[in-house]
Amino acid sequence: MGVPTATRPVPKDQRDCAGRTRSAGSVVVVLGVLAAAFAVTSSVVPKSARGPAKPEPVAAPVAPAAVSTVRHTVGYELLGAHGARNVTYAGAGSALIQRAEVPTPWSTTFTEPGPAGRAEVASLAAQNPGPGELRCRITVDGVVVAEKAVTEPGRFFSCAV
Repeated sequence: MGVPTATRPVPKDQRDCAGRTRSAGSVVVVLGVLAAAFAVTSSVVPKSARGPAKPEPVAAPVAPAAVSTVRHTVGYELLGAHGARNVTYAGAGSALIQRAEVPTPWSTTFTEPGPAGRAEVASLAAQNPGPGELRCRITVDGVVVAEKAVTEPGRFFSCAV
């Protein structure tokens, strides 16, 4: 049998609703949890959900600058003794065009509209069936802008601007 022990009575201002004693440590923990919840909520909730936004200043409309359009003539050439395989080039409107095999000499041209002063983008790729040299050439408005050659049979290569 146990011996009854004497306990000191706890003042009523330190008891919870059920009459249990509450410690100062539990009050600190609850306050800490509330502060952490507030900090997380304020960083997660977007600023727009926190209240009305300040009106942004309205900029005056800017009229687009007039752009002059010109037409460029783009030419592709393949030169060699044995034709070319797997020919791929950017055509009019940047359409990708592919040919399984072409005889050499081979060429194609197209006219492309574009802003004045802008460099035309063009590319030509092919595989040398060999033996011998296969050469590619790109011209824009009659001026050679890219040229490359390969001699190894089976080798892929490209010209690009």
